[in-house]
Amino acid sequence: MSSGHEHNGGQHDHSHHGPRVLPASLAAPEILSAWRMRALIVFAVASILSIFFAFTHEGKNHILRAYLLGYMICFSFAGGGLVMLMLQYVSGGKWGLLLRRPLEAMSRTIWLVGLMFVPIIFLWKHLYQWAAFPTAGAVAQALSNHAVSLEQAMTLNDKRAMLNPAAAIFQTVVIFAILGLFVFLLNKWSLQRDADPARGTEPSFDRWRVKFENLSGIGILIYVILLTDGAIVWIKSLDITWYSSIWGLQFLVGQGYAVLALGILTVILLSRFEPMKTMLRATEQHDLGKLAFAFVMLNIYLCFAEFLIIWSGNVPDEIPWYLNRIHGGWWYVCSLDFICHWLIPFCLLLSRDLKRNKQKMIWLTCFMIFARCVDMFWLIEPNFADAAGNLHLAGNVGILAYITVPVAVISLWAAYYMTQLQARPLLNVNDPHVEEMLEPEHAH
Repeated sequence: MSSGHEHNGGQHDHSHHGPRVLPASLAAPEILSAWRMRALIVFAVASILSIFFAFTHEGKNHILRAYLLGYMICFSFAGGGLVMLMLQYVSGGKWGLLLRRPLEAMSRTIWLVGLMFVPIIFLWKHLYQWAAFPTAGAVAQALSNHAVSLEQAMTLNDKRAMLNPAAAIFQTVVIFAILGLFVFLLNKWSLQRDADPARGTEPSFDRWRVKFENLSGIGILIYVILLTDGAIVWIKSLDITWYSSIWGLQFLVGQGYAVLALGILTVILLSRFEPMKTMLRATEQHDLGKLAFAFVMLNIYLCFAEFLIIWSGNVPDEIPWYLNRIHGGWWYVCSLDFICHWLIPFCLLLSRDLKRNKQKMIWLTCFMIFARCVDMFWLIEPNFADAAGNLHLAGNVGILAYITVPVAVISLWAAYYMTQLQARPLLNVNDPHVEEMLEPEHAH
């Protein structure tokens, strides 16, 4: 079987001068089954370790918060994979051909991610003040008991139309229903395009291009609106008094950052085997690296611009959110977030040689996914009153659940992702860029 021959080199051999030929089989390699089993083993081990933290001080609360972190990372992959797929259809170009099947596989995990939200519903009183105090009477009682501040009480009452248990469930269901519809249509049409009797002809290329563009164009706009709503309900409302007009866009760019890291990692690992071994040239790997670099720059631009505007404005209603994330030990986490999430990827992706080196890109993309988790930790944990002392392990071992629980959740998602990746051929053949990618590379 052609997919069983591993390619261990860092670059392809382009000593021949003629165009290459598509492998006889475009099916995903069998190694994905082994990778899926490893992911499930990691899931089992991390889950068992996480159980022990439930018996530590505040361990159950840490497990729940860590689960929210893992859920948001998985949603970043599933939802981000969908919007990146639509972006590729709208923008065109051969850069997305290699990523298309991995992006489709990511998007088809949206059903699993939707189910992952169910445990949060049953326990969200421990996460969100609007869930713990859903009525005006409950807010008044909490204010008299000093469970909430006056500002929090006023904000809870003002935002109740959007932030209450029934509304949150309704919004979440609508988000996943609409995203699920886009996932269904795009994945269905992808198979139909490859099965088109007129495939390989200009009319077929144009017909499917227009069809995907028409859906993806409006789909991107709808996704941005839904993501903004979801990010507000799931993350921003952890601090009921915080507001930000750029929050949804920050999450959108952060999703692109994580999805590109995972997509590039997937393509490079699969390039050890056919058919990706034949299709991945240094040129396309370099292009994907440049795209990842663009998202790294856009990510830090949005984050720093918001920080600079709020800090220069110095409005008492806005700055506490940042003060909670830079005072005490959180300054070290903030610095780590800046260094890992932006500085290191930015500096390394400046290198042309690194973007063309498979082994180095594997390490860098794994590091970028880790950095995204660090950033999500920095966004979630400081929202809680006990966060100031949670960075000290003495008497607070439960904070380590932020390591084991996200690993368990992401590993489970990764196993399902590989199942979806294995379900279809790894390449869309009814695409005009296939022939171009089979041409030998020119030295440059």
